[in-house]
Amino acid sequence: PRPHRHEGLIMRVSYQWIAVGAIAAGLGTGAWILSHADAVNGVTVGAPAPDYRVIDVGTGDTVGLRARLKGHVTIINIWATWCVPCRLEMPSMEKLYNEFKGRGFQIAAVSIDQGDPAVITKFAKAYGLTFDLLHDPSGDIQELYRTTGVPESFIVDRRGVIVKWLIGGYDWTAPVQRTLIDRLLSEPAS
Repeated sequence: PRPHRHEGLIMRVSYQWIAVGAIAAGLGTGAWILSHADAVNGVTVGAPAPDYRVIDVGTGDTVGLRARLKGHVTIINIWATWCVPCRLEMPSMEKLYNEFKGRGFQIAAVSIDQGDPAVITKFAKAYGLTFDLLHDPSGDIQELYRTTGVPESFIVDRRGVIVKWLIGGYDWTAPVQRTLIDRLLSEPAS
């Protein structure tokens, strides 16, 4: 006997719903993975700032970021001398640093410039920078901190926890940034 026309239609509709279900399941799985990626990779607001070893431009020593951060409110700024937004934000970072450095505030500015750190030293002198300049010529810190470019900054509290992640250049003397730093400096370390 020949199948009825309705049976072919039902089979086509069934396959379409199976395809829709598979797509929905794939989207749901992808959304779950993306929503949990920060926890897996460790860099997210509310998580401890990952440790990373960099070169202190001032001394030439290799130092760990975690040791540098301990007990301080810190901006970890990932930047480069060739980056125009980095150049624009550095003077305001210096002003913020000078305002709060006596209260346990520091800036760990990690340059990803390749090559000789003398370029960073020359840049610091030209801009009158007095905060910590660090160097990661490999640029691997970008992968660890999952940055999309430069500059990117992470504000870290006294416990070493990331409280804010900023993409792009900012005016660090703006009230919103100053208020946050002041509030974090007023909180206890533990």
